[in-house]
Amino acid sequence: MTAASDRLAPGSTIGILGGGQLGRMLAMAAAELGFDCVVYEPEADCPAGRVAAKCFNAAWNDQKALAAFAECVDVVTFEFENVPAASLAFLEARAVIRPGLKSLQLTQDRLVEKQFIQGVGLQTAPFAACDSLEGLERAVATIGLPAILKTRTLGYDGKGQFRLSQISDVAEAWAALGGSPAILEGFVPFEREVSVILARAVDGSVAAYDVTENVHQGGILRTSTIPAQISDALGERAVAAAAKLAAALDHIGVLAVEFFVLGDELVVNEIAPRVHNSGHWTQDGCAADQFQQHIRAVVHWPLASTKRHAPRVVMTNLIGHDVDGLADLAGQADTFVHLYGKRTVRDGRKMGHVIKLHGFG
Repeated sequence: MTAASDRLAPGSTIGILGGGQLGRMLAMAAAELGFDCVVYEPEADCPAGRVAAKCFNAAWNDQKALAAFAECVDVVTFEFENVPAASLAFLEARAVIRPGLKSLQLTQDRLVEKQFIQGVGLQTAPFAACDSLEGLERAVATIGLPAILKTRTLGYDGKGQFRLSQISDVAEAWAALGGSPAILEGFVPFEREVSVILARAVDGSVAAYDVTENVHQGGILRTSTIPAQISDALGERAVAAAAKLAAALDHIGVLAVEFFVLGDELVVNEIAPRVHNSGHWTQDGCAADQFQQHIRAVVHWPLASTKRHAPRVVMTNLIGHDVDGLADLAGQADTFVHLYGKRTVRDGRKMGHVIKLHGFG
């Protein structure tokens, strides 16, 4: 176990909770800096486990396995926010965890997250908790339509969401979510969606990447383009807002904040206490990518430069059978392909991404 004031030396071991593609890319970045990684993931043959020094395949509530995991690592981090808080609390008594339990708990529940965002003085879409069909009907009467009904926990990539356009949608939406505790969010007529990816170090210093403009299709991120088509002043405000949230969480590591842009207004959509899909462009677009930056933060190293290499960078997700065109993509100039090592191709599944650098020559 490492004291919070100590920097880890190369050869130390980083524990990663979660074995998906984000964990895989974190482990690869850690290896480049001389660290070993141990992954904890319930699913066997996971993408991260195949590039790590060791992988624990055990349930999130297996305290014996969690204790053994903590025993063999020097610091623990996580690749997604759906790690059960009880598992992280169990580990917290046995290992240094960065980011901490607060970052996880405040972003696992959409209602708690929205309340937190407003509590630090930032704007969100109007929202209301819905614990019953009658509660949803009251929320619709207050917020109006169109609106989006979302499960409070566990949703991602458009899952656990239902758009309501008219009153007749209400009962169907509630049934579609299976009666789970939910939140109704008012529709925001945004001009564009942008995100800020930043890293916060143990000493509170922050390094932010250029603001990214994102396009979603079917609830899944399709492209991220840098720089975003917003003014420098608005970009500075977005970075300042993200840094404010990171400080309020006492977050250590990478934090992603998604915003809706309405003229000169910024509305916070979501927070992710981890490396993020909209930051993948940094892998070939920057001096040091978001994955290396996260590793640097959690091992208490200085943060690296976020300088961008190319005038314009576009990241495109490879979703489902997009990977069938891999040979053509790999042959394009200034184009870099990253695959996640997933064994099965499915519609709607993120299989990898492509980064294209523009403006050379």
